[in-house]
Amino acid sequence: MNTKSKSELKRLEDAARAGWLYYVGKNTQDEIAQKLNVSRQSAQRLVALAVSDGLIKVRLDHPIAQCMDLAERLKSKFDLIDCEIVPSDPADPSAITGLAQRGARVLEQYLKSDTPQTLAFGTGRALKACIDELPSLKCPQHKIVSLLGNIMSDGSASPFDIVVSMAERVKAKHYPMLLPVLTSTAEEKLLFHSLQPVKSILSLVKQADVTFVGIGHMGDKPPLLVDGFINQQQLDELHIQGAAGEVISWVYDKNGQLLNNNINDRVASAPLIQNSTKPVYGIAAGETKVSAIHAALKGKLINSLITNEHTAELILEHIKT
Repeated sequence: MNTKSKSELKRLEDAARAGWLYYVGKNTQDEIAQKLNVSRQSAQRLVALAVSDGLIKVRLDHPIAQCMDLAERLKSKFDLIDCEIVPSDPADPSAITGLAQRGARVLEQYLKSDTPQTLAFGTGRALKACIDELPSLKCPQHKIVSLLGNIMSDGSASPFDIVVSMAERVKAKHYPMLLPVLTSTAEEKLLFHSLQPVKSILSLVKQADVTFVGIGHMGDKPPLLVDGFINQQQLDELHIQGAAGEVISWVYDKNGQLLNNNINDRVASAPLIQNSTKPVYGIAAGETKVSAIHAALKGKLINSLITNEHTAELILEHIKT
């Protein structure tokens, strides 16, 4: 059996990290040399090694030990089904570079299955980036269903809708939820949910084999405010209530428990399933997202995670505070 020495393994890890910075992070060789504290010639050789040894194809194809260790620690702490950690850019550790590629790789594993699958999706920038990284596929055996409405507050279509754009790329049957993200009243929400097409979509969501959602923070400028779903006064009230994050517009506290308020009463999204036995992937990274991700993990709103190593480290530190 051919085993590699520690020095060989270390060189492969350096090559994998250099390759990631070059092909995914779009760094120049001078920038890589500075970030890895090596000469430009060494950086050039590491990138070449990543290619010659097959570590770099379209996406990073070599597990970095630090990322693997962080993934195992998070899986153990939160009893996760899966945890995917991508490298962080040393110059911008909160950047979401690489999440889209890793998310697309996970998605492909389900899409390439011959067995019919139902895949449920939230919306958001990170998720849309994952879809943009997918190759063109033909998956007529699968169903793609939306977890929430795709209509903005002014009646326009959401620019971050996932289901329609993904269905076009992979040629699968899709089920968009033609509803506003937030209804005007709780009674209006019940009326919408009583409609047969919506009831059919909510039933499909319950049967989903895998779910992918973004995780929104509830800081000074959260997505719900930026995208116009709530105003500043409502955000201030959510802060007073202890809002820590949101998943498909459901707002929850630091323990991952849904808040009892007028906002959640009007959320038209599919109900969140806590302690799901099927994979529910949260895709998010960045310092502003740490509290929201931690709370979602703690409350079992997600049971699988795709993030970067800097965010993973901060989540583990957050546990201690």
